Amino acid sequence: MNNSYSFGESDPGSSGNRNRSWIYLVAILLLAVVCGIYIAKFIRSNKEVQTLTTEKESLKTELQGELDSLLIEHEKIKQEYGELSDVLVVKDSIIQANAMEIKQLLDTQWEYYKVKKKLDNLRDVSQSYLKQIDSLFTVNRALKEENLAIRQHFEAEQKKTEILQKDKEELTQKITEAAVLRAYNISAVGVRFKSAEEEKVTDKARRVDKIKVCFTLAANQLITPGQKDVYIRIARPDNMILTKGKGEEFSFTFMGATLQYSILQTVDYNLEAVESCTYWIHRDSYEPLIEGTYVVSIYAEDKEIGQTSFVLM
Repeated sequence: MNNSYSFGESDPGSSGNRNRSWIYLVAILLLAVVCGIYIAKFIRSNKEVQTLTTEKESLKTELQGELDSLLIEHEKIKQEYGELSDVLVVKDSIIQANAMEIKQLLDTQWEYYKVKKKLDNLRDVSQSYLKQIDSLFTVNRALKEENLAIRQHFEAEQKKTEILQKDKEELTQKITEAAVLRAYNISAVGVRFKSAEEEKVTDKARRVDKIKVCFTLAANQLITPGQKDVYIRIARPDNMILTKGKGEEFSFTFMGATLQYSILQTVDYNLEAVESCTYWIHRDSYEPLIEGTYVVSIYAEDKEIGQTSFVLM
């Protein structure tokens, strides 16, 4: 066998191996580049997600803050206007329902613009609520001022009426007090009769036949004219009343009490001054009058209209 070598010719197998190695190397490099690209994209995407998550939380916090501020302001308005807020209870319930819906959106999956739009709508409703309640407050204040003015006017008129009523009552009282019979020029004396027509004044108790009482009823245009019953009571020094008898026919009523009278004199009164004289007759000649001061009181129309006294010795 001849072993012969030919220098200058290449080995086909060795060349193929080198080509495959280069192909593998290029493929590995390409794969590394692609992996690097995907890794870079993943890192960038992860950062973007983190950024978006942070922004989302920030936006969520911002929206939650807006909602809380709006609700706090709404509650302040309700407290400030007190009972007036009860009038807008329907609109208040709408605000509360919308706020609850927004809270649910913030606590679950949500979209910024959707929540933002609902917040804007809620803010509009709240502003409308504020305008209406402010309008109610203005109207209510005007009504209160009007009611105050009416009440003050009423109280002023009531005070005027009370003053007029008081003046009227005082005038009525004065008229009532003035519309009373008055007696003046009252005199009372003991008299002794020498004959049927001749009388003589005496202060001797044992000589008195009659007691003469004279008086003048004053003129008064406020009194109803007509026959006036005038009752005369003569009290002895021991306060016993000189009467014609003890029966009811010799009594009269004075301020709810029954009194005995000594003389009943009926006077025709025509609103002008009228003089009158009358007598009490001492019928028991065997028992003289007692000595001392006698008091004479005159009554008419449930009033004591005059008084005088005289002394017998």
